This record gives sequence, structure tokens and C-alpha cells, in this order.
Amino acid sequence: MIARTIIRMGNPILGRIASPVGPEHASCLAPLLSDMVEAMRAADGVGLAAPQIGVSLRVIIFEVPPSRASDDPNALEQSLQALINPEIEILDDRLVLDWEGCISIPGLRGEVPRYARIRYRGLDGEGNRIEREATGFHARVIQHEVDHLDGILYPERMTDMRRFGFVEEYLSQMSEPDDDTFGQQS
Repeated sequence: MIARTIIRMGNPILGRIASPVGPEHASCLAPLLSDMVEAMRAADGVGLAAPQIGVSLRVIIFEVPPSRASDDPNALEQSLQALINPEIEILDDRLVLDWEGCISIPGLRGEVPRYARIRYRGLDGEGNRIEREATGFHARVIQHEVDHLDGILYPERMTDMRRFGFVEEYLSQMSEPDDDTFGQQS
């Protein structure tokens, strides 16, 4: 049994702006981070924001599995990473459409525009300052999770609601279903 339940769309916590973590508390987040990893893994996700387990703090976890890193020749696999008080800087105004899912909106996928290249900074799980650039899926998952910290769910970013629906419906219309076509949940 997982320690924390993932809350779903409709829960008011998902619509709130999360509170920043004070620098003096960043190194005390180990139990929360452990619960987040457990919940994310149980849901087969690649990212999770603390509000998704009912904790309104600016904390995310994410990873870029090898299967997703190979989608972008410039992207690298990213092992599990915690990011506290993340900030995003847009490095390329170009928006890229791709499919997203969310473990707080199970069974649905939508095509979402995201910035192609970003820089993110914040604290890691031990309270150390980090700064990295990201493209492709790596940039997408960071933007998706930071949106959760700002009370935004991916359907709010969509530009064409005809590209939003249940995975089973899309797959039933395809001659050769490919689950990866509709992205992994975060």
C-alpha cells in the first residue's frame, strides 16, 4: 500500500498555487520525497508534484526514462531528480505540440504546446542549488510539473480540445496501436 494517495482533477488543492519551501526546510523533505517517489512509481508516472498527493509545497520529482530520451537526439536520459522551488527560464519561444497525460487525470491524454528549450533552477533533494538546460521530453515534463505548482492542469494549456480524450478511444481507432503515441503520465 502506498503512503499517499494521488488526488485527481476536481480536488481544489490542484487549483491552488503551492507555497515555497524555506531554505532551512529543504533538507527536511526526505519523507515527503520518499512518499512522492512511491506514489509516482505505483502510478507508472515519470513526474509528480507535491500538490498531487495533497501537499501544497513547491516540490516536484521527475525522470526521463531511456525510451523518452531517445525521442529527442539532443535529450539525455535523466535519472530520478527532486526539484524544490523550481524556476523556469524560456530559452526558445518555439512551442512544440505533443501528447501528455497526468496521473491526476487518469485515462485521458491531450496534445499540449510546450516550450522547446528551457533552463530550470532550484534546489535538489539535499538542498543543493542546481541549474540545467532541457529540451524535448525533459523540458516538457518540467513544465508540466511546475504547472501543477501554479495550480494549472494540462487541459488548461491545450489549444484544440478535439485533441483531448480517453486513450482507449484513440487506440480503438488505430490499426496498429502504439501506447507511446499518447505519452507517459506525469
